[in-house]
Amino acid sequence: MTDGPWDVIPGCDRDCARHARPPAPAYATALRGAAFAAAVRRALADGGRLADPARLRAHARALLGALGVRLDGAGPLRAPATGPGTLVVANHISWLDIPALLAVDPVAVLAKREVGGWPLIGGLARRAGTHFIDRTSPRGLPQVVAGLTEILASGRSVAVFPQATTWCTADAGVFRRATFQAALDAGAPVRPVTLTYTQDTHPSTVAAFCGPDTFLASLRRVLAARGLAVRVTAHPPLPPGRCRDRRELAALARDAVLGAAGNAPTYRGG
Repeated sequence: MTDGPWDVIPGCDRDCARHARPPAPAYATALRGAAFAAAVRRALADGGRLADPARLRAHARALLGALGVRLDGAGPLRAPATGPGTLVVANHISWLDIPALLAVDPVAVLAKREVGGWPLIGGLARRAGTHFIDRTSPRGLPQVVAGLTEILASGRSVAVFPQATTWCTADAGVFRRATFQAALDAGAPVRPVTLTYTQDTHPSTVAAFCGPDTFLASLRRVLAARGLAVRVTAHPPLPPGRCRDRRELAALARDAVLGAAGNAPTYRGG
């Protein structure tokens, strides 16, 4: 059952999230948990300064490092152009998607309202300048699109997850079209981005955040995951004016994100 115009019926549930390698021992998990809590405290201590791009990127990388998550990323995510910002569109697997994107290129993020109430991550999201969507309000959709258009037209870039829910793999789900209208209205390029997770190079769903899963349950799995890595692959941008309407633009972006991996160069995060 869906709650609003942004919701879809999820195709995955929490049973989809599984370790591809034996979990780390309890002592290693506890050490990671302490390191993650310390990284969160340091980020929160920055207060309003957390939204500064350089500081935000550094804190995002520190959070991933504390969790033992290796970053393989392609950057920058913003298209090399003056004028409007870039609409970064990515598949959605995990709450880790947001720090992974920010660790590569600290753009603004559009997220569901519930994220703002999550322990630890919620406070970070608010201080980082995340824009929240109330997915239960059909009447709010035009205002969301108008606000996103204004942000892009001002030159700022925004990352969105047009699948409107999480999936355990990078090749499933459909793209909702509303956010693409904002790119058309602002004359903004669209940058398709693919997020994939592995454990010791083997495909893994351990980071997936699906169905009735809770943030704390997901965090425990991530803390215990051996050799977890997230790869951020940026595909060539779709320039404004290439597509006739948002349906065509969303289809092209989905093909790039969920299809074969692009040829964008990647680097090993450290």
